[in-house]
Amino acid sequence: MAGNKRDYYEVLGVGKEADQKEIKSAYRKLALQYHPDRSKEPDAEEKFKEISEAYAVLSDPDKRKQYDQFGHAGIDGRYSQEDIFRGVDFEDLLRGFGFGGGGGGFGGGSIFDLFFGGGGGRGGRRGPSRGRDLRYDLTMTLEEVATGLETTIEVPRMEKCPTCNGTGAKPGTSPQTCDQCNGSGQVTRVQNTPFGQMMTSTTCSKCGGRGQIVSDPCSECRGSGRVRKTRTISVKIPAGVETGQHLRLGGQGEASPDPGGEAGDLYVFVNVRPHPLFKRADDDLLYESPLSITQAALGTELEVPTLDGKRARVKIPAGTQSGSVFRLKGKGVPRLHGFGGTGDMHVRVNVKTPTGLSGRQRELLEELAAEFGEGKKEAKAKEAEGAKRKEKPSEKKEKGFIGKIVDEVKGAVQ
Repeated sequence: MAGNKRDYYEVLGVGKEADQKEIKSAYRKLALQYHPDRSKEPDAEEKFKEISEAYAVLSDPDKRKQYDQFGHAGIDGRYSQEDIFRGVDFEDLLRGFGFGGGGGGFGGGSIFDLFFGGGGGRGGRRGPSRGRDLRYDLTMTLEEVATGLETTIEVPRMEKCPTCNGTGAKPGTSPQTCDQCNGSGQVTRVQNTPFGQMMTSTTCSKCGGRGQIVSDPCSECRGSGRVRKTRTISVKIPAGVETGQHLRLGGQGEASPDPGGEAGDLYVFVNVRPHPLFKRADDDLLYESPLSITQAALGTELEVPTLDGKRARVKIPAGTQSGSVFRLKGKGVPRLHGFGGTGDMHVRVNVKTPTGLSGRQRELLEELAAEFGEGKKEAKAKEAEGAKRKEKPSEKKEKGFIGKIVDEVKGAVQ
């Protein structure tokens, strides 16, 4: 899906260094050209959707940063369609062009009808608005990622009222056509300007855009046509998913506020919990294992845990250095949807220096050091120091004997 989309900067005709003023100006110019209420081009609606999505992303600093770093994958993998447009005041942007208002939210009379099922027609009765999309955050273990997960989730949402079947009217009665908008849900005004006639369509204030008036409301939903329920929904997550990826469940969002409207979608976003033993890098796993100096020097065979709960053996050759990495093929995480098989597991060994040596252990290490020719300078220095200590007393004795002879000679002369 992301691969079929044009670059957002290209869509708006601006460079990647464009500031918010340039982006806004480019969008207003293109919106005036392609708005379905104004343009007669057959693909005007699709082009208008495209430029509006581009503006919604590039006008938001966080979304723009995500897009600049990861492209369309950074947007489609993180935001639902509703999230992309949330917070953009299109009504303010298009004010003065004669287009319908209501751009501050999803639903009645806004350009969001183009994206979420409202139809966005050219002056006729607008279609029923689409229900709101919902998001559910699902936390998974790394083991569940490796096998895939089938589970159920509890989702609170607005559903069609079972008593009145979504009409909002008391059973046995029916809603009446609004006499202010004649059932269209919109009130259209024509204004003469130097550029010609401009039409302004706004949501009907009497019926709230529904086109109908409920005189005798349903007791369960109080005329809204919807009630809040918590629904248990089955979810199947494929193996190999990563944090931030999502699954779309069509029609499992909220019911439309209008009779006959399409329900929104449910987006299940995955969050993978950090593992105490393994670190994940795409489809590969990293496991760190301690190694004694004797194992590193002589070689050994390590037994390490794997993600499936079993054990695997790794052959460590003699002379292995700390930080060396050994690969266990096919012991990583399955690639999403099975494309390319399974990743690998990498075992990195860290040689540990022993502490708290016993006397015998120290003696053996010193002998080993001597065999390696280590510590010879220290030994020679100690030998030289010992020789000096032995030499000094003899010098004192020799000097004392000569002194006595000198003293005797001096006494004889006197």
